[in-house]
Amino acid sequence: MRVHTRRRKQIIALFVLLVAAAAVQSPSVALAEPLSNYVVFKGGYYSPNQDYSVNDFNTAGARSDLESKKGFNGEIAFGHYLAPIFGLEFGVGYFESTSSSAIEPGEMKLKVVPAQLSAKLFLPLGAFEPYGEFGIGAYFTQLDVHGNLGNFSGSSEVTYGLHGGAGFNINFTDTFFLGLEGRYIKVKPDYGGQPIELDGYTATLNLGFRH
Repeated sequence: MRVHTRRRKQIIALFVLLVAAAAVQSPSVALAEPLSNYVVFKGGYYSPNQDYSVNDFNTAGARSDLESKKGFNGEIAFGHYLAPIFGLEFGVGYFESTSSSAIEPGEMKLKVVPAQLSAKLFLPLGAFEPYGEFGIGAYFTQLDVHGNLGNFSGSSEVTYGLHGGAGFNINFTDTFFLGLEGRYIKVKPDYGGQPIELDGYTATLNLGFRH
């Protein structure tokens, strides 16, 4: 009985050693594959998901309804393929949006500098490379208001949010590609007790280089 027990332990130990050896060898095999870094320049627009209803900065307790408009969106991002179908991307950008009242003169402008980290899942189909992404971001924002709404300019503390999206690259060579990308962001900074939702969509045309 003790012989069988000892043999069982030996078999289990051998199995654990084999699994450990496989786990150690797997990264070596993966690292033998050529890994790729890239830089990509993105330009397009940001579209807020909703109009705003904000506190009037002149009259306590009064509120104003503002119609939001699309604004510029740009980003430079650096990425790394951890595997042919998976990569990480870090980008820093800028987007803005203006809002105005249909009744009285005045304008509110949001300026945002996001720093975003995204996990990307690629589907390599030769020259055509679609992908999906999900990530987190830190958003540095500034709100400027002028006109009958009052006069106010202030920055929020760093606000953290989520984003997800999809896009595709067209690989013209091993080192050069063009692409399109759509992304939805969800973040809500606060300005002196007044939260402003920045939830909305970005759409960009991308120019990228691998190395």
